[in-house]
Amino acid sequence: MKFLLRLLTWWNFSTLNTAFFTWRHGIKVGEDTQGNIFYRSKDGAKRWVIYNGESEASRVSPDWHGWLHHTWDEPPTDRPLTHKAWEKPHQENLTGSAMAYAPQGSIRRAEPAPRKDYEAWTPE
Repeated sequence: MKFLLRLLTWWNFSTLNTAFFTWRHGIKVGEDTQGNIFYRSKDGAKRWVIYNGESEASRVSPDWHGWLHHTWDEPPTDRPLTHKAWEKPHQENLTGSAMAYAPQGSIRRAEPAPRKDYEAWTPE
């Protein structure tokens, strides 16, 4: 079943063409905490990621994002970035999911609180 999904969909795994290209031209550089594997071409000009599961770009941490976009030359496996004490751990974009942020009073909350900052207009 996994082979059929790989053959017919691109959003769950890498496609067969990407897997073949990676096998032929890719050099594994490292892996992140989510299991995504990062590659570069033999000449170092191209960099790409093979996602572990759903292909969602926000699952790439800022450390690896900078390397993928040639912001720095060394991957985080060779030269880890220093993080500040106030930095939160990386979290993927949750927009459109059940875990998305909903402000107080939103109808998307489990128990929406009544809003007290305005009074609804009614015609006289």
